[in-house]
Parts: sequence; C-alpha cells; structure tokens
Amino acid sequence: MKLYTAPLSLFARKVEIALREKGRPFDAVKVPFSQTQGYSPKHPDVLAANPKGQVPVLVDGDVAIYDSTVILEYLEDAYPKPALYPRDPAERARCRLLDLYADEIMLPPVRALMHRNTPGERDPERWQANEARAKEAEAELERHYAELAAQLGNRQHFCGAFGAADIAVFMMVFWSLRLGGPGLERQPALAAWYRRLLRRPAFTDVVTAILEADRALSAPVAGAYGGGRWLPGG
Repeated sequence: MKLYTAPLSLFARKVEIALREKGRPFDAVKVPFSQTQGYSPKHPDVLAANPKGQVPVLVDGDVAIYDSTVILEYLEDAYPKPALYPRDPAERARCRLLDLYADEIMLPPVRALMHRNTPGERDPERWQANEARAKEAEAELERHYAELAAQLGNRQHFCGAFGAADIAVFMMVFWSLRLGGPGLERQPALAAWYRRLLRRPAFTDVVTAILEADRALSAPVAGAYGGGRWLPGG
C-alpha cells in the first residue's frame, strides 16, 4: 500500500491516522511542497490518479483512490477490522455527516487563518485585512466548537466507539489550534475528547510529524496551540 502525502496536508494526515488506527502498513511518498510555492512540481503519479492533482492519493494494489473521505470509506470496506464506522445505518450516516461537517463546514474559517504561518516578508496593510477576516473566522469556529460539543454530549467519542468522525473532527480542530485559532476552554467535554485522542499513538505520531514539518516549512504563529496547552504533554 502506498500513500501520496505531503508534510502539511491536513487531509493526507487525516488518512495517515486512519491507516495507523487500522494497523495497515504503508509507504509514504511525500510530494514536493513549500508554503510559498505550494505543490510544485505536481507529482506525475498524483496527476494520473486524481483529476484535481491533489494529495492524498492511496494506491492499494491495482486500486488508486483520492479524497480523504473516500479513502477512509474504502479502507473500511477493504479492511473492516478494526471498524472506523458504526454498523447501524443511522449512526453510520451520522458519522459520515460529522466527517462532512469537519471537512466542508469548518474548513472555510480555518482557511481564513492560514496566512499566519506563511513565511516571508509581510505587507502590514494586507496582514491587517487578513487578521480582520481571521477574527471573524475565530468567532465562527467558536460556534462550531459549541455545535460539536452538543453532538458529542456525554459520549467518549462522536459515534459510540472511536471512529472516522473522531479523526476528521480532530484534524480540523487541531489545524485551527495550530494556526492560533480559539482554544477549547469554553467546551470542557470537547477539550477532554481532544486530549483523549491526542494520547492515542496514531495521533501522537502524526502530530509530532506535523510539528517537525512546521519547524522546517512554516513561520511561527503567535498563540499556536494555546501556547502549548493543546499539544502532547500540554
């Protein structure tokens, strides 16, 4: 099994966690990436497999799949144990909707924070405009955290047992914290859930790899991870 990935690809890292949780060995092929040039040059194998030319792309024998959610669903079908989705159809659908909520509803406000870790000289006027949008996005993320806390309720995980919804939501919350987004102090149940996942080896390993990549590729972000409170050992 081969995974085309990148050091700071949120969605490729999401797939890496799922593969590790499934116990599936894989070869990671890191495509060229920089904060200033993006994915350049595009990897020919990624271009051949994905019309969007984006990672992640998973190759399993003769099968090539792109899109993190489709990859997770493929892994569940091909390698059902341990399960990442509930068996009950209604709960399974709820789990998929949470994945969609993380990947599509939460992504736009998280994107509004991404200027913060781009290295290089910064134009003060542009920075101020970006930060004005970021503050609005942070308020939106606070609302999303409240919605997620309501969905979580008193459960340990979003869909009963640990699963794909936890991976997807964690990655979007983590990315927000990485970019100096709001902390989880106002949502103690969500904060406890986040810390539980952070202690799982698959999450710890991937988070450590992202931190290492940021040191090499990204500008420091003021207030990232709440000053370290939302990192392993924090």
